[in-house]
Amino acid sequence: MHTCRTRDPHSHLVPDCVTPCEQSSSQGPMCIIFFKFDPRPVSKNAYRLILAANRDEFYHRPSKLADFWGNNNEVLSGLDMEEGKEGGTWLGISTRGKLAALTNYLQPRQDRDARGRGELVTHFLTTDMDSLSYLKKVSAEGHLYNGFNLIAADLSTEKGDVVCYYGNRGEPEPVVLAPGTYGLSNALLETPWRKLCFGKQLFLEAVGQSQELPKDALITQLLHVLSNDEAQLPDPAIEDQGREYVQPFLSKYAAVCVRCPGYGTRTGLGHLSLGTSPNGRATTGLSCKERMCGRTNTVILVDADGHVTFTERSMLDKDPSCWETSTHEFKLQS
Repeated sequence: MHTCRTRDPHSHLVPDCVTPCEQSSSQGPMCIIFFKFDPRPVSKNAYRLILAANRDEFYHRPSKLADFWGNNNEVLSGLDMEEGKEGGTWLGISTRGKLAALTNYLQPRQDRDARGRGELVTHFLTTDMDSLSYLKKVSAEGHLYNGFNLIAADLSTEKGDVVCYYGNRGEPEPVVLAPGTYGLSNALLETPWRKLCFGKQLFLEAVGQSQELPKDALITQLLHVLSNDEAQLPDPAIEDQGREYVQPFLSKYAAVCVRCPGYGTRTGLGHLSLGTSPNGRATTGLSCKERMCGRTNTVILVDADGHVTFTERSMLDKDPSCWETSTHEFKLQS
């Protein structure tokens, strides 16, 4: 396994949207995910999986940056550190080839006594159950949670990749997805919200160059997609689903990258000036507080040989001038 971290003092975020974004606290993360998978790519230069995801969350909600954890340090993910929900996560992958990603379903009212949804990802990443069996189990317990969407996948170079989906506000049974390109936000999979369709088109344009671009350039392109904050309005579908809850901050929420005071996608795309830290990691040398509270965007690439590149960019300690980008690389064991 190989890990490299960089800190970037030149990235910028201009949180100029209205205070009512604070009203979204009961909803939890408002994330967006784009992914393309092809278990048997024709070209050796092609990727089996390309995934790009934003996690939109309150800046003050504590979380850990992505790192390895679990038995034999086989799981790679960020971790929620909110009191009562410690250890949950929104996106992760294991060296055994298990991958899971979660988004919340936009709904005007939340059940505050419902179980934390982040456990759905961590439980799958650490279980021996296959993705479809796990989602069938989750579907039987879906009523215990507020609205969510869950992607679960088994990535195996030998057996072929299987990607499944379940949303507890949709069909009662999970489905096995056909190879292709998908978008998921805070409605059911492939619900044509304008921001999802817009972001998916940008994602497809980047993915279309994936075999020609160097890996680092492809990751940069995907990070640019995730940082797009152009509101895609009007969108009656979002308004109908979110009703009065979403109205106060609709102009900000209707973008791939949500940016509001104290809440949003903590992404940054600036110029890196790299040095070397005492521990051997690449760094800009920027002094940042140790408490990590990053809102993140993540790019995961899996090539034909099962080589995984996991890149995460996060803001540190609620400071728009303090960023960390980490890249972890490893080979799937399956």
